[in-house]
Amino acid sequence: MSRIGKKPIKVPSGVKVVIRDGQIEVEGKKAKLSTPIPPGIRFELNGDTLTAIRPSDEKPYPAYHGLARALVANCVRGVTEGFSKDLDLIGIGYKVDAKAKAVTFSLGYSHPIEFPIPPGIAIKVEKQSKTIQNYVATITISGSDKQLVGQVAADIRSLRRPDAYKGKGLRYASEYVRLKVGKKGA
Repeated sequence: MSRIGKKPIKVPSGVKVVIRDGQIEVEGKKAKLSTPIPPGIRFELNGDTLTAIRPSDEKPYPAYHGLARALVANCVRGVTEGFSKDLDLIGIGYKVDAKAKAVTFSLGYSHPIEFPIPPGIAIKVEKQSKTIQNYVATITISGSDKQLVGQVAADIRSLRRPDAYKGKGLRYASEYVRLKVGKKGA
């Protein structure tokens, strides 16, 4: 049995779950999300507990069992709490400015980069007290869809990946960049 798939999902009060053929819709105070259900997996709602059930132990049902449960659990958490990721901008002369519909980056290129903010995502820029050398700002990306939050964070990070020699660029707040040793004079 799948250990993840067997876990019941606790549905908080105020969250509405609608089970349809091949899809589950979850609506809460923050958003309304829907996720597809893999074929062969079904869900049962008993009071405030949602359970994923698979028909048998034959392939491919065990693999889909944990996946389906994780997708629905992320929807339930997303409509109640939401998800967020932090990126640190490091580098002398680098700048970031968040507006209502786009974020503008100055990352050492010949032109500023304007990154459009997709619907359902909120981006906040703030300067925190960190001990990182040449630290500029922290960019907080938040939203109710875990996949979309992660994809936006990855797209922003790809604008200027961390440099291996000086460590400057965009990196996740929890990411450790091991710096290489540069050339040494003879």
